[in-house]
Amino acid sequence: MRIIQIIDSLDVGGAEKMAVCYANSLATRMEFSGLVATRKEGCLKSEIKEGVEYLFLQKKHRLDLKAILRLRKFCKQNDVRTIQAHSSSFFVACILKVLYPKVKILWHDHHGIDISPRRQGTLYLQLFSFFFKGIISVNTQLEEWAKRKLFCKNIIYLQNFVVAEKEHSKQTFLNGEKGKRVLYLANLRLQKNHFLLLDVIQKIHLQYTDWTFHFVGNDMNDQYSKDIKSRIAAFGIENVVFVYGLKQDVSHIINQCDIGVFTSNSEGLPVALLEYGLNKKPVVATEVGQIPFIVEHNKSGFISEVKNVAAFSKNLSKLIRDEQLRADFGEVMHRTVMENYSEEAVLNKYISWVKRIKIHPLHAE
Repeated sequence: MRIIQIIDSLDVGGAEKMAVCYANSLATRMEFSGLVATRKEGCLKSEIKEGVEYLFLQKKHRLDLKAILRLRKFCKQNDVRTIQAHSSSFFVACILKVLYPKVKILWHDHHGIDISPRRQGTLYLQLFSFFFKGIISVNTQLEEWAKRKLFCKNIIYLQNFVVAEKEHSKQTFLNGEKGKRVLYLANLRLQKNHFLLLDVIQKIHLQYTDWTFHFVGNDMNDQYSKDIKSRIAAFGIENVVFVYGLKQDVSHIINQCDIGVFTSNSEGLPVALLEYGLNKKPVVATEVGQIPFIVEHNKSGFISEVKNVAAFSKNLSKLIRDEQLRADFGEVMHRTVMENYSEEAVLNKYISWVKRIKIHPLHAE
């Protein structure tokens, strides 16, 4: 199979990481593997492995014909037959399909933003789904939503997977005392609900004055970001909560911490959660998306109801107080990730699926 991954940017994020992971992993399994960033490059560009053909489209606006023609040329030169379009990049893939009909489109749906009938852009997405040869959903709710709402029969739930990241120099050194750090690895955006964690911190930090909390993720310095920083100041916890922005040495950061958290209102399957597990960190998380299928309550972490400050505070406090419990939960998380969310396990399912829906070279048009 000759396939390319398309993603809007190479900033650090779950969908972006998976686009790079697929491109890298398929380079040793397929005849051709490529990666296309449509509108922005970023830190993840350095993660692209040798053997992956890379193109930056430099798309300036939604219907940038020059960029689409550059993509068409790239596909023709490399005899690309399949496009795996991640998240909103399906638009570029579908426009290309009009100009270059021989390509087949797989849409990889990463978003957990609202799987109800009110999901943003549903009608728009429904129309474009006529172009899809297959859909990959990162959790079972999104899979069921796609089956109900979209015009594509070949739909599969595939877990995100995690691979050991490329070794980066240890650049980020966290504040606070070693052995007493909590990490929230997530971009600063509304869906991630950092305010729940701030409410939790405000509730418990006087009991655990030597523990610190660390927010690592893309900071757009937008209103959401400003509101977070204003809340930190209003609560008087500037010496407890630290905001670092986007960082590349993720494993190094995780290994400086003792507990990983997720306070999201909605999720697909967060790659950061798998990275916590890969690095043997116990987790406290909200009950959204695929998280409850990864974090087994009271065995590898604790699951709390969305927006429930009291429950989240209680669960986080249990882990803070019990070092042995943290170690035990971390070992179970690690085993879960390695057994179910490894590169080999997921890609075996993926390759079987693409063969079954006749994207395999034997069935190429």
